[in-house]
Amino acid sequence: MLAKVLVANRGAIARRIIRACQALNIASVAVYSEADKDAPYLAEATQAMPLRGNSAAESYLDQQQLLAAAVASGADSVHPGYGFLAENASFAAAVIAQGMTFIGPDPHWIEQMGDKVNGRRMLAEAGMPVFAGSELIDDMAAAEAFVAKVGLPVVVKPSGGGGGIGMHVVRSTEELPGAINAAVETAQRAFASAGVFLERWIEKPRHIEFQILADLHGNAMHLYERDCSVQRRHQKLIEESPAPALERGPLEQQAQQFSDICQSLGYNNLGTVETLFAPDGGLGFLEMNTRIQVEHGVTEEVTGIDLVATQITLAAGGQLPRQTPLQGFAMEVRLYAEDSQTLFPSTGKLTAFRPPKLHGVRIETGYREGQVVTPYYDPLLAKIIARGTTREQAIGRLVVALRAFTVRGVSTNAQLLLNILQDDLFVQGQVDTGMVARILAQQNVH
Repeated sequence: MLAKVLVANRGAIARRIIRACQALNIASVAVYSEADKDAPYLAEATQAMPLRGNSAAESYLDQQQLLAAAVASGADSVHPGYGFLAENASFAAAVIAQGMTFIGPDPHWIEQMGDKVNGRRMLAEAGMPVFAGSELIDDMAAAEAFVAKVGLPVVVKPSGGGGGIGMHVVRSTEELPGAINAAVETAQRAFASAGVFLERWIEKPRHIEFQILADLHGNAMHLYERDCSVQRRHQKLIEESPAPALERGPLEQQAQQFSDICQSLGYNNLGTVETLFAPDGGLGFLEMNTRIQVEHGVTEEVTGIDLVATQITLAAGGQLPRQTPLQGFAMEVRLYAEDSQTLFPSTGKLTAFRPPKLHGVRIETGYREGQVVTPYYDPLLAKIIARGTTREQAIGRLVVALRAFTVRGVSTNAQLLLNILQDDLFVQGQVDTGMVARILAQQNVH
């Protein structure tokens, strides 16, 4: 087993990794920027080391600073969490070159899946279902040829990124040049890679992802699915497991197929296969994330398996956990420091920050009262996860938790989350990626 893990991240996921290290009796090293000097998890880690700078580029994205901290602290491994350098193949390779263990898949997999066009091609050849998509777009002629082949609408996507950043839906040929130029510009700025490609656009699909675990001995397994359809600006707001209003048999067959494909290709460690379910019943691969997901706690609640501890164990050469049946229902909401109407980030000092302590509710946060929410990082304040013997019970517990969570000093999206949780179609499990836009439109009317 590993002895000391450097946590190359911040916020809720840094705190979560530190907790997993404690459960495994492993020492942990937290790093922090000047902006995060008051974060509560710094005292929970075995050791805390400062980073120069405040912005992400100056601190958590500075590979040399992180590697120097790992070496200076005597860490034998690095956990990247999610975001920042979690899917950066060169960082993973640099960690390994220093003689340390990178807690994630081999850099080869990060590189392959980080390029969405390469990832689609590789997994399609292995039997993964995919919707129509292009190669990298080199010129307008290639884009127009793809549109002529599959029809409109299509979506322009950066090949080197994710999280919905840089995506542009094209509904007319006149929109195509502007959408491609905008996507290229965003891709270059956000991901340092200007490559973009086109995909057939699916209207109001279900966004369902499958959790895969794989060890260093050629074995793989799945831990079912999470429905992540409730999104705004292509970014997830609410996740749940099991997926509502769908038959269990086909979903578990799909999960097993994806696990078998990953095993046949030799994938190792933890990964998530993201897919879209079209309203007509079609299914297509979206991307594979080679890291722990923000919403991993949902799967933990319905399987009883600690995914972060498992990720660490697998990286150290350990065996896969035993497959468990689904246990009830779990649902997560992301509480952001942002305005519920405009969705713009909100910054300021948390003059009150009091997460409730409720039965069946788990709250993951990297903040505490008195801390400042700065403009430097993602505005996620907390993840609130509720479990229940029924989906309705999980929803009810989330509603109670949101109403009992006191936050002052910044605006939050709590009211939007409450509106979604109490929406009739959501309660019925009739979710899709267009749901939040509809609810926001209703809010603005009233």
